Amino acid sequence: MIIGVPKEMLPGERRVALVPDLVPNLTKAGLKVLLAPDAGTAAGFLDSTYEEKGACIGPGIFAEADLVLKVQPPTLEEISQMKEGTILIGLLQPHTNAVGIKALAARRIAAFALELMPRISRAQSMDVLSAISTIAGYKAVLLAANRLPKMFPLLMTAAGTVSPARVAVLGAGVAGLQAIATAKRLGAVVEAYDPRPAAKEQIRSLGARCMEIGLEAQEAEAETGYARVQSGEFYQRQRELMADWLASVDAVVTTALVQGRRAPILITEEMIQRMRPGSVVVDLAAEQGGNCTLTEPTGEVVRHGVVILGPVNLASTVPFHASQMYARIVTHYLEHLLHEGTVRIDLSDELTRDPLVTYQGEIRLREERLVS
Repeated sequence: MIIGVPKEMLPGERRVALVPDLVPNLTKAGLKVLLAPDAGTAAGFLDSTYEEKGACIGPGIFAEADLVLKVQPPTLEEISQMKEGTILIGLLQPHTNAVGIKALAARRIAAFALELMPRISRAQSMDVLSAISTIAGYKAVLLAANRLPKMFPLLMTAAGTVSPARVAVLGAGVAGLQAIATAKRLGAVVEAYDPRPAAKEQIRSLGARCMEIGLEAQEAEAETGYARVQSGEFYQRQRELMADWLASVDAVVTTALVQGRRAPILITEEMIQRMRPGSVVVDLAAEQGGNCTLTEPTGEVVRHGVVILGPVNLASTVPFHASQMYARIVTHYLEHLLHEGTVRIDLSDELTRDPLVTYQGEIRLREERLVS
């Protein structure tokens, strides 16, 4: 069985789906690993290093491979080059990539979308969204610190005392907790809010103040482990109660996402107007519409003296470690699927069934959840 790893073609994508150190895991299982030239160069992994670990470098990845490992969804051209019946593992964005998913089904590709992995204990080593969120939370704070016209830590200098920056983090999931930890390391005074009662202990454990606005959602987390969408009235009341708090901080990191849906609005233009001049908002929900009404994906907006950043694909900005993390997840998943050197698709197993979006020419994701 040939494992193919193409070079990612999406502009700005620097990650690779397999790193050299994990090649022996696959070759020992009886698989041949074939990489496109320079597939890992942008992430800091040279072709020669892959070859030293037992991989082959060459063209024609899609035509040769029985199983393709990717980071980003394949383009329509890449799909057309795959052999019928190929197995594909990657981040396929199934909720917003209807054209691509339909093309995969038409090609009879068995496509696994890693972002649909169930959040259960035995899938912890395959939780790709947590890995991506860890990097996003870390980088969000660095972006805020770089753009803020203040320093983060308390400094006692000969020129006087410099007060620490105040950072607010909205949402205490994986990204939010990493943002809290990073801001604390940089010396900021950190406050955080999450509507889930269980999140308070996690916020405090990182040394941040848990912001109490008098509004909790007892069912803010779904059984899948992801956030549950709330009513419009809930979000309206939440914004009203947060307005005074956000008016007193220097930087805000927003992390609120609901899987497969538009991100909830946490910050309105009226709230931005009340914030301090020079303040920074880093919106980690930019790819799903943004938590701030003024956010522009990939862009920077300055309104009422406040900078609003909408970064996307932050994992690609640290491609070396992001590729290592992603490759470990992919390898763990492959080891789960492999039986005696071949992939066995067992639909009775939720770790196999849930991420499988196309199989034997059919789309397994509900059509109403596909968005062009």
